[in-house]
Amino acid sequence: MNWSVAFEPLLSWPLLAAMLLPLALIAGVGLWFRQRGAYLRLAALAAFALALLNPVLLDEERDALKSVVAVVVDRSQSQDINDRAAQTEAALAGLKERLARFKQFDVRVVEAGKSGAAEERTETRLFSALNGALRDVPPSRVAGAVMITDGEVHDVPAGRSDLNAPLHALITGREGEKDRRVRFDKAPRFGLVGKPLDMTYRVIATDGATGPVEVRVSVNGQQVAVERAFIGQEMPLQVTIPTAGRNIVELAIPKEDGELTDVNNRTIALVDGIRENLRVLLVSGEPHAGERTWRNLLKSDASVDLVHFTILRPPEKQDGTPINELSLIAFPVRELFIEKINEFDLIIFDRYQHRDVLPTLYYDYITEYVENGGALLIAAGPEYGGQATIARTPLMGALPGMPTGEVIDKGFYPRLTDLGGRHPVTRGLDGSQNNPPRWGRWFRTIGIDRPEGEVVMKGADDRPLLVLDRKGEGRVGMLLSDQGWLWARGFEGGGPYVQLYRRIAHWLMKEPELEEERLTADGRGMTLEVRRQTMSEDPGSARIITPSGKALTITLQKSEPGIFSGSVEVNEIGLYQVASGDLTALAHVGPVNAPEFGDVVSTESRLKPAAEATGGSVRRLASGAGSDVSLPSVVPIRDQAAAAGRDWIGLRTTDDSVLKAVSRVPLFGGFLGLGLLLLAMGSMWYREGR
Repeated sequence: MNWSVAFEPLLSWPLLAAMLLPLALIAGVGLWFRQRGAYLRLAALAAFALALLNPVLLDEERDALKSVVAVVVDRSQSQDINDRAAQTEAALAGLKERLARFKQFDVRVVEAGKSGAAEERTETRLFSALNGALRDVPPSRVAGAVMITDGEVHDVPAGRSDLNAPLHALITGREGEKDRRVRFDKAPRFGLVGKPLDMTYRVIATDGATGPVEVRVSVNGQQVAVERAFIGQEMPLQVTIPTAGRNIVELAIPKEDGELTDVNNRTIALVDGIRENLRVLLVSGEPHAGERTWRNLLKSDASVDLVHFTILRPPEKQDGTPINELSLIAFPVRELFIEKINEFDLIIFDRYQHRDVLPTLYYDYITEYVENGGALLIAAGPEYGGQATIARTPLMGALPGMPTGEVIDKGFYPRLTDLGGRHPVTRGLDGSQNNPPRWGRWFRTIGIDRPEGEVVMKGADDRPLLVLDRKGEGRVGMLLSDQGWLWARGFEGGGPYVQLYRRIAHWLMKEPELEEERLTADGRGMTLEVRRQTMSEDPGSARIITPSGKALTITLQKSEPGIFSGSVEVNEIGLYQVASGDLTALAHVGPVNAPEFGDVVSTESRLKPAAEATGGSVRRLASGAGSDVSLPSVVPIRDQAAAAGRDWIGLRTTDDSVLKAVSRVPLFGGFLGLGLLLLAMGSMWYREGR
């Protein structure tokens, strides 16, 4: 029962003031001059005023509200080290049991660090979780908070916490833990392919150790060097970026005896490889309608440096024109094909025929160039099937098909072969899905016999139109028609000549995205996505090794011709190793080198300032080598009382309550009020009448 008195005036307050103030003034004057009956007049005025103010006696029935206790449990990845998870579970169960004994506490358990979002798993954000748990609770009802964590919390407020109640932290882990880790200090985001890239790194030991340590350096999963580093010092590192696109540079140090974990003994840097401009040599045998198609396409590509020669005056041409009157540039045969041939990434012979412009010996140099890793494209015309064909030179060892001498002048729609539907050069060409294809016709096909390599497009009478082959370390392509310019001119709607020509050129120059057999993996959020590019019908499953060494297997499903993909939800942040057949790939899930794995040694120091500012405490659950946790007792406390002791923690109780019912009794109403009022008035009149 809660008794109180309230006033419910019969008139408005301004009206009451207008009535009672003059009467009070008269009563006051009577008292000042000690007039007869002044006290009775004052009593009558008081009775009249009470009657108008209408005092009411209230009896409130209230239920006490519970104080809210937030228990924040750290489920971040560092809590899986050693027996921290077991300590956490034991502490949580014991704390729930102790809090359940007190009916005045409403316990809210919130877990942090196990969200499916990668960005929420890279840092231990316990204070954000705490604020979310108490967002709907008035400050007067907050009893306090208890955090079960290893102490590595990354959102500790710099100043005073918003929590106006005791904050207690129960620290998992052991005293005297030691750990070593390696990190990059300077890691550029971009690097030139094939060029050295300067980086720096540092090895850190939490126990203050010094001395040398071996550091294994790997690029895209392949070990490239073993460096000798000194603990605590910034060390230089120089690596060569092997491929365009994403490259993973990894540093790893061996695990030391007694070290807490080796999860942070590796660190990575993602470096995007950028190719220097590709150098292409285009040699046109004679002017023709489609000569400028290749030139214009290659000149429009900002990543290509083009050197183009057209043989306008072959050696056998004799017209009597003096040499000093010719404005033509002599073909620099020796400079291009001996001195600088290895500087070119691709050589294109566009309708070129052997007319003694190149000495026969030079074809040997071109063949050797291809065998050693160069790229050659033959854009063939009728001359390839004639007597002056380059197939009758030493270059024949590098060619994927010998001419039959046939030139088929017949209209046809270029089509993809079954193999071409899966090959990355021709797969998904715009318009290829239609039958006939949604592009214009060509009118010439050059016949070849027993083509080697992969026939990915076919021409008239299903004869080979585009052949791709590997020779030694290099690659050769052969386009058996000179009619591609019809697509460029928009004949019958044109066709995807830019797509086709560019893909051919970049496949020959070993663009990774155009490899027939390729395995890639990527992390999106906490999902690992695997993509297998293959010419086979079934690449099988993919095998995955997680950062902690666990093995997973996922099935790859066909998503389009030549592409198989699969994905799996993962719960670890770090570097994943993926294998499918003979191919391997690396993928990093989550942000690179997240703070969660920077320092994993349990500590009391990070939370101590925030806890002590609220009157709370920070203590370890297990200080010795045993596995048992020592949990403090829970004591309800009043506001402003001490909130922690040697073996106990205090949680504040609230005085807040909720109103259920109100009983009201008017004190100056009914016959009692009327009688008191008449008695006061009558006494005043009686005294005044004497």
